Amino acid sequence: MQRQHSPFKLDRLLELYRIIPCFVHGIINLMALSLLILAAGMGSRYERLKQIDPVGPNNEVIMEYSIYDALRHGFDEVIFVLRREFEEVFREKVLQRLNGHMHIGLVLQDLNDLPPGFSAPDDRNKPWGTGHAIWCARHVLKKSFVAINADDFYGEDAFRNASLFFSQPGLEHTAFMMSGFQLASTLSDHGPVSRAVCTVNWLGMLQRVEEHLCIENRPDGIISLAEGFVAKRFNGEEVVSLNFWGLTPCLMPLLEESFCSFLSKHSNAIREEFYISRAISEMLFHSKITVSVLPTSSRWYGITYKEDRLLMARAIANSVRRGDYPATLWK
Repeated sequence: MQRQHSPFKLDRLLELYRIIPCFVHGIINLMALSLLILAAGMGSRYERLKQIDPVGPNNEVIMEYSIYDALRHGFDEVIFVLRREFEEVFREKVLQRLNGHMHIGLVLQDLNDLPPGFSAPDDRNKPWGTGHAIWCARHVLKKSFVAINADDFYGEDAFRNASLFFSQPGLEHTAFMMSGFQLASTLSDHGPVSRAVCTVNWLGMLQRVEEHLCIENRPDGIISLAEGFVAKRFNGEEVVSLNFWGLTPCLMPLLEESFCSFLSKHSNAIREEFYISRAISEMLFHSKITVSVLPTSSRWYGITYKEDRLLMARAIANSVRRGDYPATLWK
């Protein structure tokens, strides 16, 4: 079902909707940053709730290391986007350790939290995706923020870069950033992964993002599969997004426009997802935003399959031995 509005009123409303978040953001631009953690996905290939699977020496979960890195680079708030059915166990396993260290907010990603005029299909139970997860936090994000996945380890340098980026004087409110990682170093030895492959110009500005849902490292090279056929081959040096986005509240009206377009095409969708990378790519195509791609010296680790967890735990243990992190994060 699509929305119907008077064109005259809609134009005025949209113009106000674009201006107000940017005006408010301009006033508080010098404040500390928010960290938005997308933790609503279950991870079907992992077979359990990987966001709260311990990887640290004292049962810390992956996102706690991101929060720790954010804290030491000027972030003063963390907002979690969760599904309602995960809230109780999340509070028990994670939130109780974070109390008193920074301001904490919770947002529930509800399938029925949609723009006016749209409704979710009765038989859909899968979250709408990362773009919708960020949009669900539109009412609580009042300043520049970094949006990340709960189940990825990005490293301190990525947060340092984000903090430096947003500290630039005179930065446009629609000037965003992304941490860029090399494709070859983000693959799993245990099966295919989804990756957003980026086109970046010589100035380091993002041009477009292309989602590949089945990238695999095989003896004959890195390939992307589509319906059983090799759709594309990669050399491994390509820049990929792992959903480390530096954004501002000015994103929200643009994101809603993109989400409405998605819903108009997939109004009865049961499994299709609204990816933030695709929304960003669409905004870039229409020259509504700019995105600086900042390469990072941090080593990324992620968990797609349950076998990936051991590699992650070893990496964390090595970081603790080097002194990058304390053995107990929260004292």
